[in-house]
Order: sequence, then structure tokens, then C-alpha cells
Amino acid sequence: MGSMHSPPSSGTLARALALAAAAAALSLASGCFVIAAGAAGAGTAAYVRGELDATVGGDLGRAADASDRALEQVQFVKVSEKRDAFSVVIVARTAEDKKVEIRLAREGDKLTKVRIRIGLFGDEERSRAVLERLQAGI
Repeated sequence: MGSMHSPPSSGTLARALALAAAAAALSLASGCFVIAAGAAGAGTAAYVRGELDATVGGDLGRAADASDRALEQVQFVKVSEKRDAFSVVIVARTAEDKKVEIRLAREGDKLTKVRIRIGLFGDEERSRAVLERLQAGI
């Protein structure tokens, strides 16, 4: 007896190939995709390779001030800060003397890119806690 299954239609095959191509393109350009998603919706965050990346609503100055308050709230000790018109780098220390680095970059008049790393390998839970407080303070 012959098989009762019919071969997939050309439309189904084309959709499957298009979906596979889109998934491959996204995986190759995932860094760009995260940035694009963050710029489109302030508050989107991704934790990759020990760093928490997000785009927040608010200008660079407000984001820097909110970062200072967030560090105080989680009781991290601020060690240094470097500012210019386009970026801010804040370095702090945890109670366990782990380095905390918050990098802010101007993405527009009302958008700021935030990158947080805690310790050599990162600490997602603490990074998200800092980000939540930072966003609440803007």
C-alpha cells in the first residue's frame, strides 16, 4: 500500500524556509536586534555575557543622577565618575568589594543606553535591582 501522506505544499515549504532564514538572521545579528528593541521600547533589558543592557526613557543627565541614587539605595559605594556630553561612566564597589560599572550613553534627547556590570563575571540579580531603581528615579 502507498503512503497516505501528501507532500507539503510549496506555500508551506516557502513559509518554513522564510521562518528559518529570519531566525538565522536574528541569531547572527542578535546584538543589533537587542539595541533596536531597546530603542523602540524604553525599558527593554537584556542580560548578555555578564552585562545588563537597557535603554531607558530620560536624558543622559537625569539617567546619571538616577544612577547615583540607585547606587545609594543598594548601598554600593561610588568610587569615580567621568562625564561628557555624550556618556557617563560610574564606578562603585559592593560590600564584597566587587567592582560595579554603570555606562550611560546618550541615544537621543529622551533616551539613554544603560550598561551595568557587577564583578568580573556579572551578577544579573543585583544588576536588575540597580536598573529597576535607576528607572524608578528618572
